[in-house]
Amino acid sequence: MRAPSRLDILKALGDNTRYAIYLELARSPLPLATAEVADTLGLHVNTVRPHLERMREVGLLEVRTEQRGGVGRPQHRYALAADAPALGLEPSAFPMLARLVLQAAADGGLDPGELVDAGHEQGRVDAGRWPEGTDALGALVAEQARLGFDPEVVDLERGAVMAFAHCPFRELAEAHPELVCQLHCGLVDGLVSTLGGAEVVRFHPLADRTPCQVELAVS
Repeated sequence: MRAPSRLDILKALGDNTRYAIYLELARSPLPLATAEVADTLGLHVNTVRPHLERMREVGLLEVRTEQRGGVGRPQHRYALAADAPALGLEPSAFPMLARLVLQAAADGGLDPGELVDAGHEQGRVDAGRWPEGTDALGALVAEQARLGFDPEVVDLERGAVMAFAHCPFRELAEAHPELVCQLHCGLVDGLVSTLGGAEVVRFHPLADRTPCQVELAVS
């Protein structure tokens, strides 16, 4: 079979529905299931499914099979293919900039504690967007989901454990865990301590376990 041409790809995106689906996937920090795409766009899953398959056929998407230990059929999630041809809709240069800045920080011997402080300050800013009296745990789930960490919470008798099933900064974290994970820790602690009603007991970075997680005490 011949490889799909650029014309094949442009024809696939010439359909308004497929283009809208493509934009949703391009903007999402996480691979999306068919039902999630359908809900976002107000479409039926049976409408979305053949469009996803068509985009996969022309090389725009890749499908991942996910089984989280539950019963039933594995779930298929779609994301932009790593080798999808350039269409002028690529992500910005910020990932490259982040790599360069982190490398410079590591080479310069930056104290990881300074990144905790920087993350803490951003966490305070994030907390400021929430109304007074907001539940800290609920806000933390929402903020971490917004960043693409795919948080999952296990409630405990006097607190909770939040695991991060997906790290949007994993490549950077694996290269510089002492910096990236400290920044993430600061983000979490800054938001929780500002909203009140909970506190970070311990943050487990990737060096400790996968996925990374945070232990919280709830008052």
